[in-house]
Amino acid sequence: MKNHKAKGSKGERELVKLFNEAGWSCIRVAGSGSSRYPAPDILAANAIRRVAIECKVTKENKKYFQNQEIDQLQEFSHKFGSESWIGVKFPDQPWYFLMLEDLKDTGRCWLVSLEIAQMKGLKIDELLESSSLNRNL
Repeated sequence: MKNHKAKGSKGERELVKLFNEAGWSCIRVAGSGSSRYPAPDILAANAIRRVAIECKVTKENKKYFQNQEIDQLQEFSHKFGSESWIGVKFPDQPWYFLMLEDLKDTGRCWLVSLEIAQMKGLKIDELLESSSLNRNL
């Protein structure tokens, strides 16, 4: 479990660095996932946008999210006035960012596969430049 947490923390720190180097303000949220209050892994913003990101690093070609994780991200984002994003890092791949509606509902949880991420996800530079509202225009 310790290795798993370290891998996730390293991935979160990598994203914080990427956002900050791109001119955004970005922080890791202490206690995300273990607090009784909804909290994303990362909060990032610039003068125009606020994004809340639930991050996962995996060594598989798919990653599952529990309903509670998605519900808490939605609740936090609604209250905070931010966009909700899922960030997933697959082996030997760049980070992919997906909107919640891009996840596959398995009935018991939510799935992001490498195939879905490559088809529907944004890479970091695309996320930094895009607006969730005009992404599909």
